[in-house]
Amino acid sequence: MNYLSYLLIRALLFPFSLLSYKSLHKLGNILGILMFPLLTKYRKRALSNLAIARDLHLSNSEIEKLAKESLGNLFITALEYGKLSKEKNIQNIAICLNPEKADEIIKSGKTIIFFCAHLANWETLFLEGTSRMKGLAIGQPIENRFLYHWVVQMREKFEGTIVEPKQAVKEGLRALKKGVFLGIVGDQSLPDNGFSSPFLGRSALTSPLPALLSHRSGCPIIVPIPVRKNGKYFIHYSDPIWPDGTKTMEEDIPRLMKASLHLIENAIKENPGQWLWQHNKWKQQGPGRLRKQYRFDTIAVFLPLDKEKAGELLKELTVLREIYPTEFISFFVPEGLVLPNALASETIHYKNPLELKTKDYRFKLIFNFTSDKSLSDHFLKLAAFTALTPEKIKHLSKQPQESLSSQLKQVILYAS
Repeated sequence: MNYLSYLLIRALLFPFSLLSYKSLHKLGNILGILMFPLLTKYRKRALSNLAIARDLHLSNSEIEKLAKESLGNLFITALEYGKLSKEKNIQNIAICLNPEKADEIIKSGKTIIFFCAHLANWETLFLEGTSRMKGLAIGQPIENRFLYHWVVQMREKFEGTIVEPKQAVKEGLRALKKGVFLGIVGDQSLPDNGFSSPFLGRSALTSPLPALLSHRSGCPIIVPIPVRKNGKYFIHYSDPIWPDGTKTMEEDIPRLMKASLHLIENAIKENPGQWLWQHNKWKQQGPGRLRKQYRFDTIAVFLPLDKEKAGELLKELTVLREIYPTEFISFFVPEGLVLPNALASETIHYKNPLELKTKDYRFKLIFNFTSDKSLSDHFLKLAAFTALTPEKIKHLSKQPQESLSSQLKQVILYAS
């Protein structure tokens, strides 16, 4: 089945490989607009993530526009695989504006850790870099081994080698010692790594691997930024970020990560429509603890207007902070109700239930404890993936006769 899927993908991509890059870019943008209403998961995730990125200060119309642009960018990247696999001269499509930044370091006897982001077509970074110097990159395998083998062949067509994440530290250090540059696409959320830092105004978990390898090898980090413009990709190298040998690893890694991530943040701010907003950058927990359908980073809890009922519910809902220790939880509560310390990341008071139906794209998970069931539908039409009501929680729980807090644990947690 995997082989048939691979053949089908290759067959679908072949006609696009005959088009010019400019044509592919126009087509990808059109597909982004046309498919935006249909690709629900991608649409909602992009809308929510753009709304979460507080540092961008976007209006709802800007969020909607950029979400479509980002989907177009994803289509362009996918459509270009067939063409890039046949490309013999990468300079036809990708141009490094300041290669001397890397050349100077290589001449000094060191090599470079390129800390990359999912900007524009990120595949062009490794292809352009390895057309001039030997490089190694970390690549996450995909389930279809035939498709992944084809992608790896494309990535390794010049002077490049791809290794899997489980080999990253060992092979990365070995490459750096040999003078081979190392490429890491490191802007995705990796909760298991436990390194947290602000990113576009909200705390995000990121792998500290680039900083770890930089500190251990003495090699600098460069952030390469690709921008798609006029049918080509223009790549700009940042100034090198050097490790500080006088600092301990615990001191140096946060400094290196902060400087590198700051450059990526600035690049996203300059061209937000060319970043991969469809990825859950701000997720706080990995698989294994929460059931997938309830594993979200932004949560809204709506309490009824009756202050007495809302107060009773709050006693049970303190369990939400146990289930979601670091997630962003917004509580919509009747005016005058005081919440327990640290329960809510944000408290919004309301006087009229009509005030609750705001056009807020942030929330991916809804807990609706009001009598207005249409409130759930309202947010599901925006960016929410799941909405829970007391009736649904009771229906899904194994022991519906127990307290609401116990029911919530049974429904959301794997272990309960």
